[in-house]
Amino acid sequence: MNNESFASVMDFSHIQFETHGHVAVVRMNRPPVNAQNTTMRQELIRAFDTINDMVDVRCVILTGSGDKFSAGADLRERDHFKEAGSYWAHNRNAREVGNAINECSRPVIAAINGPAIGAGFGLVMHCDIWIASNEAWISMPEIKVGLAGGTASLQRVFGKSRARRMIYTGMRVSANELYRLGLIEASVPRDKLMDEAMAIANEVAENSPTAVRMAKESARVTTLMPQRDAYRFEQNMTVALSRTEDAREARMAFLENRRPLFRGC
Repeated sequence: MNNESFASVMDFSHIQFETHGHVAVVRMNRPPVNAQNTTMRQELIRAFDTINDMVDVRCVILTGSGDKFSAGADLRERDHFKEAGSYWAHNRNAREVGNAINECSRPVIAAINGPAIGAGFGLVMHCDIWIASNEAWISMPEIKVGLAGGTASLQRVFGKSRARRMIYTGMRVSANELYRLGLIEASVPRDKLMDEAMAIANEVAENSPTAVRMAKESARVTTLMPQRDAYRFEQNMTVALSRTEDAREARMAFLENRRPLFRGC
């Protein structure tokens, strides 16, 4: 599916979608704080699922409109969870939006333009590469409203002590601290954020789209495997890639001292 076909079939109310060459930008747009309700989550799932079939898109940027990335789940929806099964359906929807990002066949860059709170930071943790405005911060404040959240994800990202302090207190972590910890690629002024994200996205897009898709699949799957199985899986991917036309083109370009022209096959 090309970019024009995508635009003709998608109708969003809480997100915006645009393309710049081989880069897609998905922007949460639910003022004032981009709180995630059921509709927004369903639209994000639909967008990332559709991007899988967009042959022109090689990398994706996820960001927020205004000065917030996302303030997390819209707590007002919970007042309506009176029907049997409604809260379980809500939780399933919340899991699936993260899965749609994590399982997207294109690398996803989180451009954290402002606070990413609770489920907002949850979306970030499903992205491949993170950069942030130096005005941004993240937190998992569920404990402040009598809930517990983020335990599974935080303990994969942070060390034990920092993760559990965040879980038990809801503490904020600034973009500059995330950069100091080596968890984000850059902490930049907000007006430079999208330029930085686009530069990384275009660098990804210069490579063989087939190789990038298989590299993402390898990175995603091998985190769940024992080391021995993960290394074998990675080697199998490399063997499969070595037989593609893009790999042949890369070798010829090297020998001929020119830039390769990748076609994704």
